[in-house]
Amino acid sequence: MNATRVEADVIRRLPKAVLHDHLDGGLRPATVVELAAEIGHTLPTTDPDELAAWYFEAANSGDLVRYIATFEHTLAVMQSREGLLRVAEEYVLDLAADGVVYAEVRYAPELNVRGGLTLGEVVETVQEGLAAGMAKAAAAGTPVRVGTLLCGMRMFDRVREAADLAVAYRDAGVVGFDIAGAEDGFPPADHLDAFEHLRRESVPFTIHAGEAHGLPSIHQALQVCGAQRIGHGVRITEDIVDGKLGRLAGWVRDRRIALEMCPTSNLQTGAATSIAEHPITELKDLGFRVTVNTDNRLVSGTTMTREMALLVEQAGWGVEDLRTVTVNALKSAFIPFDERKALIEDVVLPGYAAAL
Repeated sequence: MNATRVEADVIRRLPKAVLHDHLDGGLRPATVVELAAEIGHTLPTTDPDELAAWYFEAANSGDLVRYIATFEHTLAVMQSREGLLRVAEEYVLDLAADGVVYAEVRYAPELNVRGGLTLGEVVETVQEGLAAGMAKAAAAGTPVRVGTLLCGMRMFDRVREAADLAVAYRDAGVVGFDIAGAEDGFPPADHLDAFEHLRRESVPFTIHAGEAHGLPSIHQALQVCGAQRIGHGVRITEDIVDGKLGRLAGWVRDRRIALEMCPTSNLQTGAATSIAEHPITELKDLGFRVTVNTDNRLVSGTTMTREMALLVEQAGWGVEDLRTVTVNALKSAFIPFDERKALIEDVVLPGYAAAL
């Protein structure tokens, strides 16, 4: 057994936490094929392995807009109660099998109503599926806690509705809010009323920023809209010169604002050039609260184990670095402090201690 294989096995067993993972970007290829056949939706191929390869190839275009367009087929099979239940349950089971102990899953309910479901029915159905997955994972001895982030699509006009849903379901599994979709040309401040409403109702939120658009999007997400975390945020490095932090970068680091970084996804959309030179390593070394995430497991052909292994193999990370980013994620999770503390002290730290 070679060293890489041993390292991969160790990483797979480590407890992991993921904050940035899209439900509609993480389906099993075989599930997409089966559900598409049931509804008569045409796919690029009906072979699960070929479909997975098609997604990965399409996503490696270096174009965020094209990357987002690959979701046509996954969303097509997520328009019914049956489809949503299956996708949500399998989502949890796949994470549990990868060693994930805490996850926040995000999706935009407005994208799942073409089959006649109401926004509320979509949320309730997904929560039912997630609960079934968590019950099965716990019974199998691989418990995982999953919270939900509801998304508004920043280029459409239903963001306030999505925010209202987050408020309505915050005691039923929804732990926070996000806006998603193409960044360029759709600034977060366009939806300021939604963010002000969330703040009044004490619902935490993150905002996709600093991926396709630069420092102004991060500044606006934080200082105008009041985000507690930043989705991606790779371009915060534009405010760092020779290790010296500018005012915005200093604000992000000093106030422990978590950066939900997704290395493979960033390579695919052109936000980073390689794993070895991905900003996450520099930012980690400078003391930023960086976290490692998958973004879209099907579209990026990845898992948390794979993301961590790439950082070990290509960026020189060690187990201590993986522990740091896992603890970072739980410190910034949108669940109560006592739950975060228990996961860190009772699950994560013992799990990493066994590997060191």
